Amino acid sequence: QVQLVESGGGLVQAGGSLRLSCAASGSIFSISAMGWYRQAPGKQRELVAVIISGGSTNYADSVKGRFTISRDNAKNTVSLQMNGLKPEDTAVYYCNALLTRNSAWRSETFWGQGTQVTVSS
Repeated sequence: QVQLVESGGGLVQAGGSLRLSCAASGSIFSISAMGWYRQAPGKQRELVAVIISGGSTNYADSVKGRFTISRDNAKNTVSLQMNGLKPEDTAVYYCNALLTRNSAWRSETFWGQGTQVTVSS
Protein backbone atom coordinates (compact mmCIF):
# COMPACT_ATOMS: atom_id res chain seq x y z
CA GLN A 1 0.00 0.00 0.00
CA VAL A 2 3.07 2.23 0.20
CA GLN A 3 4.90 3.13 -2.96
CA LEU A 4 7.60 5.50 -4.12
CA VAL A 5 7.26 6.91 -7.61
CA GLU A 6 10.24 8.53 -9.30
CA SER A 7 10.49 10.85 -12.26
CA GLY A 8 12.97 13.12 -14.00
CA GLY A 9 15.56 10.76 -15.40
CA GLY A 10 16.84 11.09 -18.93
CA LEU A 11 19.78 11.67 -21.23
CA VAL A 12 21.97 14.74 -20.90
CA GLN A 13 25.39 15.83 -22.05
CA ALA A 14 28.29 16.23 -19.66
CA GLY A 15 27.97 19.47 -17.75
CA GLY A 16 24.20 19.44 -17.97
CA SER A 17 21.59 19.22 -15.25
CA LEU A 18 18.70 17.02 -14.26
CA ARG A 19 16.22 17.13 -11.43
CA LEU A 20 14.90 13.87 -10.01
CA SER A 21 11.75 13.73 -7.94
CA CYS A 22 10.22 11.02 -5.79
CA ALA A 23 6.80 11.00 -4.17
CA ALA A 24 5.82 8.62 -1.40
CA SER A 25 2.18 7.67 -1.21
CA GLY A 26 -0.05 5.32 0.75
CA SER A 27 -0.87 4.85 4.41
CA ILE A 28 2.16 6.63 5.84
CA PHE A 29 2.35 7.90 9.38
CA SER A 30 5.74 9.55 9.16
CA ILE A 31 8.95 9.53 7.17
CA SER A 32 12.22 9.57 9.07
CA ALA A 33 14.53 9.93 6.11
CA MET A 34 14.54 9.92 2.33
CA GLY A 35 17.45 9.48 0.03
CA TRP A 36 18.79 8.58 -3.35
CA TYR A 37 20.94 5.63 -4.33
CA ARG A 38 22.39 4.75 -7.69
CA GLN A 39 23.63 1.61 -9.37
CA ALA A 40 25.71 1.41 -12.50
CA PRO A 41 25.89 -1.82 -14.54
CA GLY A 42 28.07 -4.39 -12.84
CA LYS A 43 28.54 -2.27 -9.74
CA GLN A 44 27.12 -2.21 -6.24
CA ARG A 45 24.35 0.16 -5.31
CA GLU A 46 25.73 3.22 -3.53
CA LEU A 47 24.28 6.02 -1.47
CA VAL A 48 24.19 9.35 -3.27
CA ALA A 49 22.43 11.65 -0.80
CA VAL A 50 20.11 11.46 2.17
CA ILE A 51 17.99 13.94 4.07
CA ILE A 52 16.47 13.28 7.48
CA SER A 53 13.30 14.69 8.96
CA GLY A 54 15.14 17.48 10.76
CA GLY A 55 16.64 18.71 7.51
CA SER A 56 20.20 17.46 7.88
CA THR A 57 21.78 16.15 4.69
CA ASN A 58 24.65 13.92 3.74
CA TYR A 59 26.26 13.38 0.35
CA ALA A 60 28.66 10.99 -1.24
CA ASP A 61 32.03 12.63 -1.74
CA SER A 62 31.73 12.18 -5.49
CA VAL A 63 28.68 14.44 -5.73
CA LYS A 64 29.37 17.09 -3.11
CA GLY A 65 29.10 20.56 -4.56
CA ARG A 66 27.18 19.31 -7.58
CA PHE A 67 24.05 17.62 -6.23
CA THR A 68 21.48 19.03 -3.82
CA ILE A 69 18.84 17.01 -2.04
CA SER A 70 15.67 18.64 -0.77
CA ARG A 71 12.42 17.51 0.76
CA ASP A 72 8.85 18.69 0.98
CA ASN A 73 7.61 17.11 4.20
CA ALA A 74 4.00 18.11 3.64
CA LYS A 75 3.90 16.30 0.31
CA ASN A 76 6.24 13.42 1.22
CA THR A 77 8.40 14.31 -1.73
CA VAL A 78 12.16 14.31 -2.14
CA SER A 79 14.11 15.82 -5.02
CA LEU A 80 17.67 15.62 -6.23
CA GLN A 81 19.00 18.53 -8.24
CA MET A 82 22.00 17.33 -10.23
CA ASN A 83 24.27 19.93 -11.77
CA GLY A 84 27.56 19.58 -13.57
CA LEU A 85 26.79 16.00 -14.53
CA LYS A 86 29.64 13.72 -15.50
CA PRO A 87 29.64 10.48 -17.50
CA GLU A 88 30.47 8.59 -14.33
CA ASP A 89 27.13 9.71 -12.91
CA THR A 90 25.41 7.40 -15.39
CA ALA A 91 23.36 4.89 -13.42
CA VAL A 92 19.89 3.87 -12.40
CA TYR A 93 18.87 6.14 -9.56
CA TYR A 94 16.62 4.76 -6.83
CA CYS A 95 14.57 6.64 -4.30
CA ASN A 96 14.61 5.26 -0.78
CA ALA A 97 12.54 6.08 2.28
CA LEU A 98 12.72 5.06 5.91
CA LEU A 99 9.14 5.42 7.06
CA THR A 100 6.50 4.26 9.50
CA ARG A 101 3.18 3.06 8.14
CA ASN A 102 -0.11 3.86 9.81
CA SER A 103 -0.82 1.59 12.79
CA ALA A 104 2.78 0.40 12.86
CA TRP A 105 5.35 0.60 15.64
CA ARG A 106 8.46 0.20 13.54
CA SER A 107 10.10 1.87 10.61
CA GLU A 108 10.59 0.15 7.28
CA THR A 109 12.64 0.80 4.19
CA PHE A 110 10.92 1.18 0.82
CA TRP A 111 12.41 1.55 -2.63
CA GLY A 112 11.28 3.22 -5.80
CA GLN A 113 11.40 1.48 -9.16
CA GLY A 114 14.45 3.38 -10.35
CA THR A 115 14.95 5.93 -13.09
CA GLN A 116 17.74 5.91 -15.67
CA VAL A 117 20.20 8.77 -15.83
CA THR A 118 22.60 8.75 -18.75
CA VAL A 119 25.32 11.36 -19.17
CA SER A 120 27.06 11.45 -22.52
CA SER A 121 30.57 12.78 -23.05
